[in-house]
Amino acid sequence: MNNWFECKVSYEKTVEGGMQKKVKEPYLVDALSFTEAEARIIEEIRPYISGEFTIADIKRAHLSEIFYNPDGDRYYRIKVYLVTLDEKSGAEKKTALQMLAQASTVSGAIDVVEEGMKNTMADYVIASVTETLLIDIFPFSAETKEKQIIAPPVNE
Repeated sequence: MNNWFECKVSYEKTVEGGMQKKVKEPYLVDALSFTEAEARIIEEIRPYISGEFTIADIKRAHLSEIFYNPDGDRYYRIKVYLVTLDEKSGAEKKTALQMLAQASTVSGAIDVVEEGMKNTMADYVIASVTETLLIDIFPFSAETKEKQIIAPPVNE
């Protein structure tokens, strides 16, 4: 299970005409804690930003699933209701989940989610699709794990 953190990075960006503009861009990082999220976003962002930058905000992102699409250039937050039947009362129960889909359009995001959900047995309803401001996502990978410093075992 992934723990996603939304990190906002504040820095001076050069815009058209050569002017400097202060921007705050959100990124998504897979980490175990707020401290690790801060360290990971600094490590991931450093090669792309020249000059000084600060981590303006870190908050937990409650996402149950992320659907990647290499053709997509934006990220969409999808609210999905899983529909289950309560066996005792016979009533339908809806459980809300937040998902993220990478796509170029709203309809493309819906297609990506439907493709990702087609092999599940769950009944679901897509309740809303919202474009996010996320610039990029940094999932935890084997390479990241190798970079971490592992403490040597303690001899007893």
